[in-house]
Amino acid sequence: MRESYHEALGSVVNDLVAMTGRVQDAVKGATRALLEADLEAAEQVISDDNELDRLHDEVENRCFVILARQSPVAGELRTLVAALRMVGDLARMGDLAAHVAKIARMRYPKHAVPESLESNFGRMSVLADEMVEIAGRTLRERNVLDAEKMADHDEEMDALRTSQFQELLDDNWSHGVQSAVDCALLGRYYERIADHAVLMGSRVIYIVTGLHPEGDNWTIA
Repeated sequence: MRESYHEALGSVVNDLVAMTGRVQDAVKGATRALLEADLEAAEQVISDDNELDRLHDEVENRCFVILARQSPVAGELRTLVAALRMVGDLARMGDLAAHVAKIARMRYPKHAVPESLESNFGRMSVLADEMVEIAGRTLRERNVLDAEKMADHDEEMDALRTSQFQELLDDNWSHGVQSAVDCALLGRYYERIADHAVLMGSRVIYIVTGLHPEGDNWTIA
């Protein structure tokens, strides 16, 4: 019975790591849809989000079953509590990627992002992709140091977001209100993907050390 319990717990963690790969694919596909006005990529990301939602429900249910049947303690309990949070983070990141794809689809065949901001969003997407990958790797390897390093990525993401606002609010902005609203929303979506990745790293730190990183409230919109 105990061996089966540990297998079930390990399976939950493995599925979370696999979900990070799906989220990475979603972020890459959404960015391709956005920067290349690729309608097929947009449709694929939007469609695939249903599978992420299904996986969320499945993993969450398995966590509750283990909690109810096995009464885990110590590190095993921390892992399950963190897993319940992380599966929510991953589902939300998938939703955010789908939001990016929906804006790209809505503006097709035009580009939703003006040329002057393409490099900014390109860098944002690279950071988001890297942070999701690091989140999955830290979970798989229980690597606290990598989890802590994500703060540097997050700072760069915040700086990119600030730069966006500076351009959007500049008197020389010539792309209209609709484009400004699109870009403001898109920037928020990428920033939130990064924030959820940082939270996943914080949850790994909690699994390993039992401590909540300072200032981490474990939730985000």
